Amino acid sequence: MKNIAARTLLWVAAAFAYAGQVEAHTFGAEGAGMMAGIVHPFGGLDHLLAMLGVGIWAAQLGGSGTWRLPLVFVGVMSFSALLAAYGPAWPMLEAAIALSVLVLGGLILSAARLPVGLGALMVGVLAIGHGYAHGLEIPEADSALLYGAGFVISTASLHLIGILFGLVARHNCWLSRVGGFAIAVTGVYLTATVV
Repeated sequence: MKNIAARTLLWVAAAFAYAGQVEAHTFGAEGAGMMAGIVHPFGGLDHLLAMLGVGIWAAQLGGSGTWRLPLVFVGVMSFSALLAAYGPAWPMLEAAIALSVLVLGGLILSAARLPVGLGALMVGVLAIGHGYAHGLEIPEADSALLYGAGFVISTASLHLIGILFGLVARHNCWLSRVGGFAIAVTGVYLTATVV
C-alpha cells in the first residue's frame, strides 16, 4: 500500500510540475481537435487541481458519491460549455475557477461529509465556470464536437486519478490532509493572482 501511495504522490507531483498557473484558457483554440481538448485541462493548474479535487472529495464521501460527483461535474461542465459557445463572456470567469480550487481544497482538507445530493449540487455549481471557460474556446475550434469530447475524456480521467488518490488516502489519512491543504493554498494563490 505504501508503494501505491508513493507512486500516486509522484504522479501528482509530476502533473503539478507540468501544469501552468491559470493559463489553460487561451480564448482562441484555432485548429483545435480532439487532442487539443484532451491536453487542455492539463495545461492549467486551476483545471488540473479542480478535476483531481473532485475525484479526491468523491472518494472521501464514498458510496454513490464516488461516481455521482464526477458524473455531475462532467455533465454540468459539458452543458455549460454548450451555453458559452453561444453566449456572452462571463465576467470574472478566471476568479470563479480559481475559487473552485480553493473550495475543493477546503472540502478535502476538512473531510467534509455532506449528503451526496448536496455534494453533487456543490460540484455542479463549481463545474459551471470550468465548462463555460471551455465553451468560450469552442467557436474557433476546428471541430467543436471533437474538442469537446477531448476535454470530457480528459476531465473524466483526472477525476478517476483523483478517486484513486482518494482511495489510497483512506488508508493514509495524512495524504488527504496534505493534498487538501496543497489544493486550498494553491486556490488562495490562484484567486489572488486573478482578482
